[in-house]
Amino acid sequence: MNKFEFSGTGVALITPFKADHSVDLAALENVVEHVIAGGADYLVALGTTSEAPVLDEVEKFRVRETIISTAAARVPVVLGVGGNNTSAVVKQLEHDPMDGFSGILSVTPYYNKPGQEGLYAHFDAVAKASRLPVILYNVPGRTAVNMKASTTLELAAKHKNIVAVKEASGDMLQIMNIIRQKPDHFEVISGDDGITFPLMAAGAVGVISVAANAFTVDFSAMVNAMLNERFAEARALHYKMFTLFGQLFAEGSPAGVKALMSHMNLCDNVVRLPLTRVSYDLAKQIEDQWTLFNH
Repeated sequence: MNKFEFSGTGVALITPFKADHSVDLAALENVVEHVIAGGADYLVALGTTSEAPVLDEVEKFRVRETIISTAAARVPVVLGVGGNNTSAVVKQLEHDPMDGFSGILSVTPYYNKPGQEGLYAHFDAVAKASRLPVILYNVPGRTAVNMKASTTLELAAKHKNIVAVKEASGDMLQIMNIIRQKPDHFEVISGDDGITFPLMAAGAVGVISVAANAFTVDFSAMVNAMLNERFAEARALHYKMFTLFGQLFAEGSPAGVKALMSHMNLCDNVVRLPLTRVSYDLAKQIEDQWTLFNH
């Protein structure tokens, strides 16, 4: 078993909302208990899946404190700390309390569309400011900029506290180049649920997952099987979940997983604008597939 602190199944936690769109902290507690009981190895608070851009600062504080208090040190918790204003991210890292957190997840700056030099300088500043281990997050489908393997590797080589990258570029060759050349202290984490199985076969140490908010048991079992080189068992679980992977992301995330979690009575099927709930037809497909999944 890999001894790296952020190996295995990390869950990028949703933020449940009530029908009036207020944050449902009681439901959040239930989700945290659900994923820990299901075998999650660590949690991610206030990542993309949390709908953090539409939470105000008070809500963010309450969400992070609820996750920390409910997890109660049973698993590590990673805090999402990212943005497209480098000085603001640095200020947050220098001044915000980080009690209870084991690391930070920091996304590539979005909208500004920096080049590779800008990406390097941004994360160089983040690493210098962070008191906690840093997981880089490359998700060009959301940020409109891809951090190349060479930039990721240069950052990892310079900073011992940059310990991993959550790679969601979908570019298998790019990701394998990082795995092939990475320093010993640095690991690669899958950022795409649907390709976690092949990425782990190539050398990734786990995933930060959206889908594992819902079917944590099976996802964790697949990841653990891969970590222990039980490939046939992992392959069977991968294909068991495969159809749901596509459905949960077909009309945006976390709308898909919230539709399933509502069906599972874990939270209400509510997202905040500009996101909207999945269509009736897709929700029905997810529910029908969930029934097949459990038989």
